[in-house]
Amino acid sequence: MDFSREHISKMLYWLQLLSASACVALSLMKLIKRNYGEIEKGDTDKRNRESALNIFYSLALAEALLFLMEKAYSEFMISYCNLLDEVNKECDLGPSGLVSIKRFFYDAYSRCVNGSIFDGLKMDMVTFAMDLLASNSSDEQLIGAKILRQFAMKQQYSDDTLQKIGINISVIERLVEILNWTDQEEEEIRRSAAEILSKLAGKKQNSIRIAGVPGAMESISSLLQTCRSSSGASDEISEKRIISDHAHYGFLTFNHLGLLILKKLARDHDNCGKIGNTRGLLPKIIDFTHAEERFLKEEHGTPDDQIMTLKRSLQLVKRLASTTGNTGKNLRRNLSEIVFTISNIRDVLRYGEKQPMLQQLGIEILTSLALEEDATERVGGTGGVLKELFNIFLNKGMLENDKQVITKAGEALAMLALESKNNCQRILKLGVLESLVQALEVRLVRVNAARILSNLCTYSGSNCFHQLKGITNATPIVLKAIMSEEHKLQEVMVGLAAHVLAFLSPEESSLMFKKAEITEAEDFGMEKELEFVLETTAELEQHFLWYCRNEQAQHNNPLTGRDCIEAAS
Repeated sequence: MDFSREHISKMLYWLQLLSASACVALSLMKLIKRNYGEIEKGDTDKRNRESALNIFYSLALAEALLFLMEKAYSEFMISYCNLLDEVNKECDLGPSGLVSIKRFFYDAYSRCVNGSIFDGLKMDMVTFAMDLLASNSSDEQLIGAKILRQFAMKQQYSDDTLQKIGINISVIERLVEILNWTDQEEEEIRRSAAEILSKLAGKKQNSIRIAGVPGAMESISSLLQTCRSSSGASDEISEKRIISDHAHYGFLTFNHLGLLILKKLARDHDNCGKIGNTRGLLPKIIDFTHAEERFLKEEHGTPDDQIMTLKRSLQLVKRLASTTGNTGKNLRRNLSEIVFTISNIRDVLRYGEKQPMLQQLGIEILTSLALEEDATERVGGTGGVLKELFNIFLNKGMLENDKQVITKAGEALAMLALESKNNCQRILKLGVLESLVQALEVRLVRVNAARILSNLCTYSGSNCFHQLKGITNATPIVLKAIMSEEHKLQEVMVGLAAHVLAFLSPEESSLMFKKAEITEAEDFGMEKELEFVLETTAELEQHFLWYCRNEQAQHNNPLTGRDCIEAAS
């Protein structure tokens, strides 16, 4: 008859009780009757036999009674005091956790019996779970993965659990290996392993250990599953196949976990390099930055999981794009060369008015990409990107609610126009010069508006002289701003004034000074200052560009476009 494990366990349990009870009964009978046979005079061996048998039956009785008392105490604690239920509740393992708790107690008892009682005392749930995870049995692997996941996620035990896992390289290797398991029956084990690694990667030392496992990045990459084809459109055949083969498989959950693990790993400079060098991983990440128009325009109807996927992918790309040194240069080049990187960000800017957080992430990515000359040209050459940035930067309706997004858009435009003749000419073709001049009077955007205008005057080329002529309308605004008490504003406006006055004749300049209500004495001092700025403008701009790119390469902390502009102004 094919007995289940549960039936076999119960049978052995009752056999133990019966054998112990029989031992108690027989020992009592012998000790009461003491019928050990007649003893002849002078027979020393037979004379000692009675004492020996009394001792033997007493010891057997004591051992059997102790066993029965231990069983009775265990049953009292388990059945009446609900010990296992209390432990399961404390560990928060859920309804199925009782099986895990029973298995833990049985294993601890077995170690005490087969070895020393100290072997059982040294055993804890985390060690027990790590042992089960290395098993060849899928049931034991699942129990181990569930326990580790729960202890890693529970705040009370998280730090100690992650510390134990982090110093055990074989366990980390096992967790990374499990990420490659795609069988539907192993989904829960795989999800548990991914959740454990997502917590483990939060510590820098642990993240280095995870990335150091051979094939780790490829394993994490296997968590990312999209339905977009290389042409950019949704691959309907592939999508239908996935749905039919895995109707209930949690692809979305694995996508979230994969992006979360990579985002945490990307805090380390070397890990960023490994992510960039993993074949096919960057295009997968970029696929998740795609969002359809209807999805971005729905303010309340968009599911949180879709927002989370897009947000995490943009955060990850931002970290990769802001990496320092040669690693950062290579990453920015590789990211900008992927066909959909910039166009996906453009769509976020175009349709994401109700998602300013996502817009800001997209803008910060563009600012980082602008640190590389080739990437700058690709950003400017992607249709609609500059236009969408100006729509955000010059959108007066956003001033109160999305100040940070507007500021970031201005910084990105200033960086994209810096030392880029093509981008400056593209900006002029957008017809935003008049709006930029008007923006000089808006407190929130005037500093970045002045920087953009200065770059347009410097890098547009001589053939754009007539297109820039309208900048003279900014002269009174610029001169008044120079007289203000804001130091940063003064510096930026002095640089812009040198360019603006170059378009004016002496008579026109004098008229503009009067219009700005500046006296002759102040006029003289300002003209001298402007002459000095005009002579040193080229040198300042070269220093600015050198500062941005060299600081990006030399420092551990990445510089944003805003850092460069502020530090070099």
